[in-house]
Amino acid sequence: MIIHNQKIRRQKRIRGQLKASPGIPRLSVFRSHQHLWLQIIDDKHGKTMASANTRSLKSEKLTKTQKAFEAGKLIAKAALKKNIKKVKFDRGLYLFHGRVRAVAEGAREAGLLL
Repeated sequence: MIIHNQKIRRQKRIRGQLKASPGIPRLSVFRSHQHLWLQIIDDKHGKTMASANTRSLKSEKLTKTQKAFEAGKLIAKAALKKNIKKVKFDRGLYLFHGRVRAVAEGAREAGLLL
């Protein structure tokens, strides 16, 4: 029960920080045991502007962290095509570690400002 409360507090803290900068879309990360789903969301209009996931990657030889890095590159390319250059990184209740960190690094490498 204590761990669950810590995750909820972390999620509320991060979302509160994101609300402090309206007008900038957010890069939301959902992590399951095997895959990651990424969305760039415009909260002002309530629309998803771009999305990517690790299921769409063709290479089966990559580790989960490597797939997360590649998915970060994919979401950055999709965002840059729609003229989105800067986003806020919404990691939700996940720690900035492992696959979540790999997503951020991949997006930065592809040219997206976090």
